[in-house]
Amino acid sequence: MIVSDAGTAVTTDPDANSAVIPDVDADTAPATAATPATTTATTPSTPSTPVTLLIADDDEVTRSGLRTLLAAQPGIAVVGEAADGVEAVEQARRLRPDVVLMDVRMPRRNGIEATRHLLAESAEPPKVVVITTFENDGYVTAALSAGASGFVLKRLPVRQIAEAVLVVAAGEAILFPAALRRMVATRPLGSAEALPKAALTGREEEVLRLMATGLSNPEIAESLTVSLETVKTHVGNVLTKLGAQNRTHAVVIAYESGLVVPGFAG
Repeated sequence: MIVSDAGTAVTTDPDANSAVIPDVDADTAPATAATPATTTATTPSTPSTPVTLLIADDDEVTRSGLRTLLAAQPGIAVVGEAADGVEAVEQARRLRPDVVLMDVRMPRRNGIEATRHLLAESAEPPKVVVITTFENDGYVTAALSAGASGFVLKRLPVRQIAEAVLVVAAGEAILFPAALRRMVATRPLGSAEALPKAALTGREEEVLRLMATGLSNPEIAESLTVSLETVKTHVGNVLTKLGAQNRTHAVVIAYESGLVVPGFAG
């Protein structure tokens, strides 16, 4: 399941029934086919004004293919391409796209550093969606921590990559909980002592743990037997106290601090 930053379930997680995690880089991706994701809940509506998109990928064939396919999707206007991280920042500065679809492993400046530059240098930076392989799990976590709004697999159906673009353009974030859990399983955990500095209440920690399992806000409300508005308040407090840019970033912090450990199921 993909959970938006607003806590709404958007699509079925393609990783849920597959050993492959959401994120693909053509240069290192295995040949194993991922289980196709299917829409199970609310899909983003087509905006009245097309979402402008910049595609950054060092592989010309991949970049051209993504441009052709995404330009044909309702609500998306591809305004430019970049072949490396330096060009991605320059093009984003010049074209001011709503969203950048950012590969990670690129020459001159990788997608992580490019994301940091984009988000730091502008008062109204574009949203960033990382598109890479799960094999680059450390890169993906770093990109999310740098402020990327989510990550997707290149092998996903183009319709679902387009959905991710529309979701983040609307100010939300894409979270693949199963992928994130498996991704951090190979990473050394920090100490949960890092979180008390954020002064999370017991209830806020509980909400954060449930966020990490991929539950939407309505599902968290049902689990805790509280109102949806109460959950939204807790989620907002969690993001503020952790200094997280979005829901995905908060979950990354929860895993890396050790508050949530791989295999936690709520």
